[in-house]
Amino acid sequence: MNDFAKWRYALIAVVLILGTIYALPNTFLPQPAVQVSANRGGTLDDALKTKVKEALDHEKLAVKSLEIGKDNLLVEFNDSDAQNKGQAVISKALGDKYNVALNMASTVPGWLRAIGANAMPLGLDLQGGVHFLLEVDQKGALDKMQQRYRDDISSALRDAKIRFESVNSTPNGIVATFKTEADRAAAGNVIAKQVNQPEKLGDQPPLELTDSAATADNFPILAKVRESTALAAARNTTTSNLTTLRNRVNQLGVSEPIIQQQGANRIVVELAGVHDTAEAKKILQATATLEWRAVDENATGSANLGNPGAYEIAKSGNVPPESKLYYMQRPGPDGKPMPIILSKKVIASGNELVNATAIPDPQSGTPAVSVQLNAKGGQRMLEFTQQNVGKRMGVVYIERVPQTQIVDGKEVRTFKQTEEVINAATIQGVFGSRFQTTGLGQKEASDLALLLRAGSLAAPVDVVEERVIGASLGQDNIDKGFKAVIIGLIAVLFAAAIYYRLFGLIADVALVFNLVLLIAVLSLFQATLTMPGIAGIVLTLGMAIDANVLICERIREEQRNGATPLAAIKAGYEKAWATILDANVTHLLAAVALLFFGSGPIKGFGVTLLVGILTSMFTSVTVTHAIVNLVHSGRKLKALSV
Repeated sequence: MNDFAKWRYALIAVVLILGTIYALPNTFLPQPAVQVSANRGGTLDDALKTKVKEALDHEKLAVKSLEIGKDNLLVEFNDSDAQNKGQAVISKALGDKYNVALNMASTVPGWLRAIGANAMPLGLDLQGGVHFLLEVDQKGALDKMQQRYRDDISSALRDAKIRFESVNSTPNGIVATFKTEADRAAAGNVIAKQVNQPEKLGDQPPLELTDSAATADNFPILAKVRESTALAAARNTTTSNLTTLRNRVNQLGVSEPIIQQQGANRIVVELAGVHDTAEAKKILQATATLEWRAVDENATGSANLGNPGAYEIAKSGNVPPESKLYYMQRPGPDGKPMPIILSKKVIASGNELVNATAIPDPQSGTPAVSVQLNAKGGQRMLEFTQQNVGKRMGVVYIERVPQTQIVDGKEVRTFKQTEEVINAATIQGVFGSRFQTTGLGQKEASDLALLLRAGSLAAPVDVVEERVIGASLGQDNIDKGFKAVIIGLIAVLFAAAIYYRLFGLIADVALVFNLVLLIAVLSLFQATLTMPGIAGIVLTLGMAIDANVLICERIREEQRNGATPLAAIKAGYEKAWATILDANVTHLLAAVALLFFGSGPIKGFGVTLLVGILTSMFTSVTVTHAIVNLVHSGRKLKALSV
């Protein structure tokens, strides 16, 4: 008697068909490729495609395909050797206007991708990638904090209309000088009330204020960052950078990156599938941000953009004390750098940004970054634009670029900070937290939007160790992992078939379906496959057969107790279910613990184990029960092949 409902057969058939479809993309191996994306001044068009094709033909490098996509040009090659040679040839032909990186092109058919069927992304140990050990420049963070307090003190004194000679940052702290004792005393009260306030009730003020030795017309105040404040800032700097780096990597779309703190001031970053270390370091170390400042219209009469006043100030070096000399990013009509004088006071900066998106400017169609400031930054921008309609506002692009030099035969990394004005437009109307910034190239706008969304680094990071895991090593791991799965599967299949005969063969069929479903689910959720994940698959196959062993032994026991074959089958599945469920629940709890409390390889193992347990319970019990009933129902049986 077949006690299995028809809808259950239909459900199993649908699940197995869908599982096969979604596991299928993993049989299509990715193709070695080179990806070309445009930097500032570069365009993606047919002329670029022709130039790349001619350069490759000149070197007699065979190309499998060459296509222009939405954001890049993708060149596919037949093997990794041709891929590496192709990258060198294309880089030489295109120059600095384009970024040329190694990539892997998907060969999954379009109809599979259309229904969301994609191959599992591979981890660092399987497809290769880059490993970085970053060191956080905590001294840079403390210098940045001191500079912020210096600006706050200057602003507070100006707002209180207290005359001061200078406010400067020194290695010993911030020194503010005054001409009279009365001004110094008044300034001390203002700084204590407006700047030197603890963040939390009960905490000490962040600055230690002392009156330094005075002269006849020089009365200084020394404001030094308190040691406890500096220590807390150093700890928070590493934690903040950890979060920012995670956001940046997530914006890049790298699958299953590993980003972990190591010690007090070091961070480990592992990016699977990324082979262009230069581009990866550029994103990780980049500190690009924006500042919005007022153009100083009053400096030497009229120091507007390109006016003689700005050139005179740049030539003489006599910059007004509350202003700063900058240069436009793009040169003037004569091809020389074009100076512009901006206020030292920052209206808003990238640190106050809520969102940033690279878009084409609605009026000109040129690349732009649409920004949204937080409430504090938006309020300052609103107040400034209300009072300055018709005046200019400059947008300063600040970038800290890593440089490598060879000194005494050793590689030394230094950093160069550039500050350029990308735009100095007239304020046409009042706006607050939402507006657009133009003056950028397409790639530059996209990269800047990414960095602004992810947040700026609390302190610069230096790469103290970098390691590339090659694709050949990854392929070797794939081969070994695949071999382990096949050997494990064959061993289990033979053991089950020999010991349990027909029921063993049915269990073998279910085991193969289990492997297919496991791969399908992992592919559907785009879980990254690593070597520990492959170990989880092998373990799952071994655990899956345990359920069938329990069922077969229970059926044998029922037969020994005198039950008929069909009754023994029914009783065997019913009575074995409780034991199977208990065993798998404990395994599930262990897998969940690995998933939520583990990281990196441990988490990958937990994901595979969790999915494997669920698919095993379905195939080992439901699928085998359906096949057994289908084979034995309607027949007069004297004995079972078990």
